[in-house]
Amino acid sequence: MKRKPSFIEAVIPILSMVLLLGVGYGVYGLRAEILMLISAGIAGVIAARLGYTWEDMMNSIVGKLSKTMPAILILIIVGVLIGSWMIGGTIPMMVYYGLKIINPKFIVITSFFVTSFVSICTGTSWGSAGTIGVALMGVASGMGIPLPIVAGAIVSGAYFGDKMSPLSDTTNLAPIAAGTTLYEHIGHMIYTTGPAFILSSIVYIIAGLKMPTADIAAPEKVGIILSTLDQMFNWNFLVILPPIIVLYGSIRKKPTIPVMLFSSCIALFNSIVFQGFTLQQAFEATISGFNISMINGIDTANIISDIPRLLNRGGMNSMLGTVLIAFCAYGFAGIVAVNGSLDIVLERLMRSVKSTGSLILVTLISCFTAVCVTSNGQLSILVPGEMLKNSYIGRKLHPKNLSRTLEDGATVIEPLVPWTAAGVYMATTLGVPTLELLPWAVLCYSGWIFAVIWGYTGKCIAKLDENDPIYQDYLKEHEHQEA
Repeated sequence: MKRKPSFIEAVIPILSMVLLLGVGYGVYGLRAEILMLISAGIAGVIAARLGYTWEDMMNSIVGKLSKTMPAILILIIVGVLIGSWMIGGTIPMMVYYGLKIINPKFIVITSFFVTSFVSICTGTSWGSAGTIGVALMGVASGMGIPLPIVAGAIVSGAYFGDKMSPLSDTTNLAPIAAGTTLYEHIGHMIYTTGPAFILSSIVYIIAGLKMPTADIAAPEKVGIILSTLDQMFNWNFLVILPPIIVLYGSIRKKPTIPVMLFSSCIALFNSIVFQGFTLQQAFEATISGFNISMINGIDTANIISDIPRLLNRGGMNSMLGTVLIAFCAYGFAGIVAVNGSLDIVLERLMRSVKSTGSLILVTLISCFTAVCVTSNGQLSILVPGEMLKNSYIGRKLHPKNLSRTLEDGATVIEPLVPWTAAGVYMATTLGVPTLELLPWAVLCYSGWIFAVIWGYTGKCIAKLDENDPIYQDYLKEHEHQEA
């Protein structure tokens, strides 16, 4: 005989997951995937006590995964896209001309714009900060400019691009967790990330005007990166065609996967015709990622470490870690959902939620707590997203409101928490302690401000109509659970 869980029974699996990830992953560095499976096992024991069979649990897990499978396929195709854009010369060309615009006189705002540009092109905050960011820190050091300000601008730019790029793993995960589409998610983020970008630009321009503006040449490392890229690849207009195809598809709202695959095919064509790679190398780049060792006539032993750190990436295999953690997270979510535990916990949590603004605030706090506990931005998107999804739809709020808030509360906050992997990486790579660059990473925390403002004013909040298929599906699922 099946029964509803008590509050204690409902909260045990969630508290177990928080403790396992907080201690196991956050303190001891154990693999999050296994910890999620253990959490799923605990949830399964509770579900069995409530009278649910293994078949009930499996059906719920399969149901969760089937709904997210299109988005997971997009995530895998993103790996193909990055690998093909690398070997076709598209991303290297963007980096090359991005570096060309560096002007030491406007180093702070330039650092923000250049890292934003490179991060959008590559979809990686770590890659842009670890390559272009390091070069920009060298420029700032040579000018005697306070490094925390430049480091904050670099982190802001890196995470702006990471947040808005269709190539980013978190940008693909957020709509998976919330139940919306990739381009709906990116378009809706403009309302919080756009004002944050403008505010950041104003701060960096004002800060730059108060600094010494001696016209000092860019450091030698920038010149080495430019000359090396120039030797490795051949530049022409067709090399830039793949991102134009993706941009066109985004604007015209064409199906995501066909557009990305077509863009990848053009990039692979460029790699063979213009870059001189073989068909086998082109295919290898889409599976295992691009590697500079594929380039003939280049002495890779004497190349500075920044080049491979920027270019050696992409391929389907690079996305499998993210896909795996998503599968494990949804294994846990499926078992917890089958017995209504989430509904019991959220019912208590939602008692304090009286408006759209308070719901968004609760989402932001949940994401921030998850980041602090798990030190993992991906989990901090997936878990709160799954827990709060129905709360948004039940209030007739479009899921893209949730996906936007997940990114505002998790993705860009992660590098500001000193003990997370992102916080440690940024501080170590840029040579500035997290708490010193934090005040200058304006974009990373100002998104919170605009998210809360829009929530409480009702501006820039997308609503659902009663006849919207998303809302109708929610009603049917809710009626089924009550039955």
